[in-house]
Amino acid sequence: MVVPGVLLALLFNYIPMAGLVIAFQDFKPWLGITGSKWVGLFHFRFMFEYKENTQVIWNTFIIAVLKIIAGLIVPVVFAILLNEVRKMAFKRTVQTLVYLPHFLSWVILGGILLDMLSPEGGLVNRLLGAFGFEPVFFLGNGDWFRATVVISDVWKEFGFGTIIFLASLAGVNPSLYEAAEVDGASRWKQTVHITLPGLVPIMIVVGTLSLGNILNAGFDQIFNLYNPLVYDKGDIIDTFVYRQGILSGKMSFATAMGLLKSVIGFILIVTSYRLAYKYANYKIF
Repeated sequence: MVVPGVLLALLFNYIPMAGLVIAFQDFKPWLGITGSKWVGLFHFRFMFEYKENTQVIWNTFIIAVLKIIAGLIVPVVFAILLNEVRKMAFKRTVQTLVYLPHFLSWVILGGILLDMLSPEGGLVNRLLGAFGFEPVFFLGNGDWFRATVVISDVWKEFGFGTIIFLASLAGVNPSLYEAAEVDGASRWKQTVHITLPGLVPIMIVVGTLSLGNILNAGFDQIFNLYNPLVYDKGDIIDTFVYRQGILSGKMSFATAMGLLKSVIGFILIVTSYRLAYKYANYKIF
């Protein structure tokens, strides 16, 4: 039963890695890999010699870190609040509603956000106008674009993350709450001294494992939302590689940048698993 999956992984994930040699060549499609000139580390040096390239790496890091932090805090807070709800029907309904956006693609959500955030008649700007504020070009201003990307990503995914923390809360011994209540602890103190400590191990695991994605700021989301006006603050490695490799035909440079990102990502993934094992005793097998 495993054979088909292994074959697909080999075909689409491992065999194409032979093409990484392009990163060290001045690749010309009509000459092929064997006929293209070898240039060594030229493209890697080029990456760090120009401000545009380093800015893309910096954008990726900032957006990814903000997503990781917000994507950890919001599900934890929401899981704690939802855990306090005693009416199961209401609790399950809310949980289902916040979980639904996870199944929508960024192609659909991108179109919705473009319409809602439009400075000319968008729902959000009409609400701002009703309170006397000037229209905001959320997707045309770099600073607002970053905030929009992070908030929309959290809105889409926090329902999925909440499930993990709710499952962890289900494992907290109820007798701890009963003992605290007998001792006169308020709900707030029970949350601080029982609920939060019960979530700490899974928070450490989720947080450390997220380090492996610190250079993955979300190609599908950025690609469907960004435009030339926000390249200076919103362009990330994946979208930059797409434009350089596919649109501009600089395949060697795009491959070099993608390779560097993959190597750094691999190191971060290994490091994150080691940290998760050390501080939360998390094992993958």
